[in-house]
Amino acid sequence: MVIDFHTHIYPDAIAARALSVLCESVDNVTAYTDGTLSGLLSSMKRAGVDKSVILPVVTRKGQFETVNRFALEINKKYSELVSFAAIHPDDDDIEEKIFSLKRSGFKGVKLHPDYTGVFIDDERYIRIISLCAAAGLKVITHSGEDPAFELAHCPPEKGRAVLDRVRQSTGIDEPFMVFAHLGGLCMHKEVEKHLVGRSCYIDISCSFSSVKRYSDTNDEDVVRIIKNHGAERILFATDSPWNDQKAYVEHFKALKALSDKEKDLILFENAARLIS
Repeated sequence: MVIDFHTHIYPDAIAARALSVLCESVDNVTAYTDGTLSGLLSSMKRAGVDKSVILPVVTRKGQFETVNRFALEINKKYSELVSFAAIHPDDDDIEEKIFSLKRSGFKGVKLHPDYTGVFIDDERYIRIISLCAAAGLKVITHSGEDPAFELAHCPPEKGRAVLDRVRQSTGIDEPFMVFAHLGGLCMHKEVEKHLVGRSCYIDISCSFSSVKRYSDTNDEDVVRIIKNHGAERILFATDSPWNDQKAYVEHFKALKALSDKEKDLILFENAARLIS
């Protein structure tokens, strides 16, 4: 079984435009699906992916209802898909919005500090993350650089500070927060210093330089981080449509330095536990 913990789709009416804008914002970026729900399902079938976690992104205040209505429809209709919710740090009634997400059955919330222009250790995000932790919602955030932005709003050092602040304010120490892109895109040295070994999950999207242009890691780096952080806190993820799910699955399964047990934990056991 394979669970891809990091994918993106857009409503059919805006998918083509969304992909066009995103591709234009970064040189030589390639989309491997058309960005639609049906495109993701077709990709999953080709890749042998049994379930995908969809991570919506809000870019401005006021998108909460529209974005999460689309996400909720997916969760109601497709057993092979699990969509997280999204929230903007400037939204009103944050506490009520978060608990409404919990009541609606969402498993977690996606944050993208670069798109909101707010650092992850800002008080607004600290409040959101703390409320999610208290509600039993998982939190996944973009971490490290983003080729579309000059400034990284969630570098590993700030991610570590968030973990400390939230633990102090809530008393919750069990891992519930996921740092995407091997803990920090193009910042793997900082990841090893600040996040490896901490009480958090790391997804491996955009980690293999052989299948992703924007990466500062090779297979040896990825395996070392997995071993040092612990395979039980690593999640298989691709960032589809920005990576080809089939190529990513095949590349990961071919890693000889990981045991079958470690691969099973990463490919599906850890994710299944988080979204159960």
